[in-house]
Amino acid sequence: MTATGNGVLAGKVAVVTGAGQGIGRGVALQLAQQGARVVVSDINAETAAETVAIAHSRGAEAVAIGCDIADSASVEALVDAVAERFGALHILINNAYLGNLPGPLETKAAGDFARALQGSFYAPLAAMQRAFPHMKAQRWGRIINMCSLNGVNAHMYTADYNVSKEALRCLTRSAAREWAAHGITVNAVCPGARTPAYERFAAASPENAAQLLRQNPMGRMGEPEQDIGSIIAFICSDAGGYMTGNTVFLDGGSHINGVSWQPSAG
Repeated sequence: MTATGNGVLAGKVAVVTGAGQGIGRGVALQLAQQGARVVVSDINAETAAETVAIAHSRGAEAVAIGCDIADSASVEALVDAVAERFGALHILINNAYLGNLPGPLETKAAGDFARALQGSFYAPLAAMQRAFPHMKAQRWGRIINMCSLNGVNAHMYTADYNVSKEALRCLTRSAAREWAAHGITVNAVCPGARTPAYERFAAASPENAAQLLRQNPMGRMGEPEQDIGSIIAFICSDAGGYMTGNTVFLDGGSHINGVSWQPSAG
């Protein structure tokens, strides 16, 4: 990939939520590698600092700013802090989420759905609305909302998560339609990658994890930085300016025929 300073995102300011590990970290590092000044946001200050340290070790520019997506006001404060510090905000990656334990639909309480919707819908909505005036003023913006095959394929035992991610995908398309005239693109990405969350699933349901890999046309889980981050960096570049309202599957082809997702019910 192109070195920092000469990359396709040189001069751009990006914020990635949930960037302390997994896909968020991979995306943040790839955006930084492509020249963006990246704000690494996470509720865990230690893991956020680790992401920043990796970026710095590569000569890329990154800073950490904490955020708790359980509180939409914290998300709004994050966007305000980024705009005040850098004088601009070009790229917003809504990646962080609030996890719930898996379980059959009949056992899911209303509070489970409320928590999922807060993390995967209301928090991204708050960030998008707060970022909009800055992107509109500069007539340039890229928003990526991280969605999920769990919602697209209605996977078992994660109904609350599925609903929240599909709500976010609908929001993505609505924002894409309304904000296109302002030079703002809004896209959803459904990734399949080797992350700490995936590793926990594989440890709890090894037979199902092996089955998933067999059903994946490419026979592997993606790498967060190379397989997910590199495509997101392209979408966020000037070259991605005519692409909006799409759902992009970065999953090795798992979405083509679907996969059998049958984790432990908790």
